[in-house]
This record gives sequence, C-alpha cells and structure tokens, in this order.
Amino acid sequence: MAGLDLTPRPVGPRQDPVTAPLDRTGPVDAAAPAGSMGLLARARAGLDRLTPAEALAEQRRGAVLVDVRTSAHRAAAAELPGALVIDLTVLPWRLDPSFAYRIPEATAWDTRWILVCRHGYSSSLAAWNLRQLGLSRATDVIGGYEAWEAAGLPVTHDPPDIRS
Repeated sequence: MAGLDLTPRPVGPRQDPVTAPLDRTGPVDAAAPAGSMGLLARARAGLDRLTPAEALAEQRRGAVLVDVRTSAHRAAAAELPGALVIDLTVLPWRLDPSFAYRIPEATAWDTRWILVCRHGYSSSLAAWNLRQLGLSRATDVIGGYEAWEAAGLPVTHDPPDIRS
C-alpha cells in the first residue's frame, strides 16, 4: 500500500493511571499520532479536565457528575455519591437537551457535565464527544474513579441512580 508506514515503533512501559503524573489537557498538537492514544490526546486537548477534588467541588456547586463505568467495574468498587449512572452507549442521547428521551437534568447546552470512568480514558473521549454535540462545558476527571478513591473522596454503597 502506497504511503502506509509499517515501521515498528517502540512501546514504552504502561504507566499506572493512578500514580502517573496528572495531565490536565494532553498535548495541544492536533497532529497527534494515529491510534487510540493519539485520538485520546486530541480529545483531551479540547477539555478542561478536573482533578477528583476539583470535580467534587464543582459537583457541590451544581455540576452534574455522571458515572460511565461499566456495571462490572461499579460492582467491584463503590458508587459515587450523587452521581448519575449512564451507560456510554446512550450517553449522548440522554444528555442532549433537544432529544425527546433525554434525562430530566438535560435542560441546557451549557450544563456542566463531569464524566467519571474507571481510569479517565473513556470518559475523556465521551466528554469530547459531548462537546462535539454542543455540550460546551462537558469534561472528565483525571484518573477516573481510581484517582477519586485514592484521594480519599466520598464513596457510597447505597444503590446508584441509574438512568437508561
């Protein structure tokens, strides 16, 4: 195939998402490499990512915390107090203020949605996707639930507020 570069590239050691240095936005270079990590870097370049403590503070001021972890990951850990649980497969439709089957909280394009996944990867892509939809204040939590728990922030074993 003409133009296809098949040169092997070294892969560095995988960093632990909990102990790795916090990266608020990722590279601002829109020419990030191809692949999942390049896509992640491009997505994060457009987000104002939050530390777990910043996310909790914003939630207490009225932002909506949305837990997008899989049911298996949530079952193996605790829940986030006050968070809405929404599956990633329906997230854009549930938060779209113009969609007939949105959740009741989805009333404005400028709602502050803060997404939390297990490690802060899929939540970054989902927040970027929501911004593409027009939800201009969507963001995510650096390090995800694992960083939230490691920071000693509140968790609960009460039943979650699942929205489908």
